[in-house]
Amino acid sequence: MFKTIADPADCEVRSVIRFSNAKKVKPAEIHCQLVEIYGENVMTDGMVRKWVRQFNDGRTNVHDEARSGRPSVVNDGLVAKVNEKIRENSRFTIRMLFDEFPRISKTVFV
Repeated sequence: MFKTIADPADCEVRSVIRFSNAKKVKPAEIHCQLVEIYGENVMTDGMVRKWVRQFNDGRTNVHDEARSGRPSVVNDGLVAKVNEKIRENSRFTIRMLFDEFPRISKTVFV
């Protein structure tokens, strides 16, 4: 049995996909291995296939590309605070989160 790894960085998962793809592992098997180590919510099979296609098309960067638009207010500190509030009260609602963190749009929480 393997030890699962919680909350991997996106670039870590993409690196595993890139490495496995270079070893000619099929996308379905890559997805199975990711789920085995990182858990059910790591990445969908379709997203694994998308990344395999991108790496096969010559992409080498595993990091997110810069996008235009409003910068995100979500950071590790905010995520930790939200997780703490949820642990304090498992019946915490999105409305309660919005009341607790009013500078953040409700759509960030859904």
